[in-house]
Amino acid sequence: MLKLPHTRSCFVCGLHNAGGLKLDFETDGRIAQARFIPRSEHVGFKRTVHGGLVSTVLDEAMVWAIGVRTRRFAYCAELTVRFLLPARPGDELLVVGELTADRRGKLFEAKAELRNQQETALASATGKYLPIKHDQLAEMLGDFAESTDNIFS
Repeated sequence: MLKLPHTRSCFVCGLHNAGGLKLDFETDGRIAQARFIPRSEHVGFKRTVHGGLVSTVLDEAMVWAIGVRTRRFAYCAELTVRFLLPARPGDELLVVGELTADRRGKLFEAKAELRNQQETALASATGKYLPIKHDQLAEMLGDFAESTDNIFS
């Protein structure tokens, strides 16, 4: 697996976001994945990780999967999440994202799944993403804390 770069500011993968998750994404060239352990401050209901946080992590995995496969970043236009079982704080979780369709570079479709250590699916998502325009990409790439050459070369 190839380690993917971090940004400085992103809530999910940003190195300098004090309240962020600081996830380490990696890829095999097809999928993007990261392991993380939700903390007690990520709870919505007692002993259940907030659904918004679960959705955020699923979205991030899909964005990285799209970037890996298309060499482009994209914004979420539509996100559908199915919550299957509660995610618990303190449990090690794995999020995996994959590109499912590239509509001529104008729209990307992806899917993601959040699993526990027993490989049980806790949540799944599908999303539709719009590519970031080239004139906005330079500013975005400037937020990366590490080289993006392994993705955008």
